[in-house]
Amino acid sequence: MSRHLDRPARPAAVLFDRDGTLIHDVPYNADPGKVEPVPGARAALDRLRRAGVPVGVVSNQSGVAKGLISPAALNEVNARVEELLGRFDVWAVCPHDDADGCDCRKPAPGLVLRAAAALGVSPRDCVVIGDIGRDIEAAGAAGARGILVPTPMTLPTEVAAAPEVAPDLAAAVDRLIATS
Repeated sequence: MSRHLDRPARPAAVLFDRDGTLIHDVPYNADPGKVEPVPGARAALDRLRRAGVPVGVVSNQSGVAKGLISPAALNEVNARVEELLGRFDVWAVCPHDDADGCDCRKPAPGLVLRAAAALGVSPRDCVVIGDIGRDIEAAGAAGARGILVPTPMTLPTEVAAAPEVAPDLAAAVDRLIATS
């Protein structure tokens, strides 16, 4: 199979940060009723699904470690995300806080590595799309491609440091699959 030099090969999987990227960020959200997708999220995900690209979520959820969210409430919120945005092929969630020293809390690569392994693909063939520097740093640490989709909460230094920036999810997906 030939590969066009002017366009990268389709990714083996696209892994999304949850809060601020796929849904509006409600800090420590334990209420499924507060889940609201960002504009264009469902269309971008469905485009990847139609193209046969597996999609997953890689999400820090320190509210669990802090006792602000129960694991059951987190599962209910994630179920609501799937109800609104469709089924994901993999979920990789870090329930730890910064002080826990785990290898999964972004910017560490653990979530990306775990998601890629669950999908049976190399992290180097994955793309991580997120709204803050930690997402892009985790991608780089795992050897994956990272695309930053800034929000008003994204720091200017994070935008400046990102190797790749897209204005929204649709534009990020446009870079990954041919427009139809």
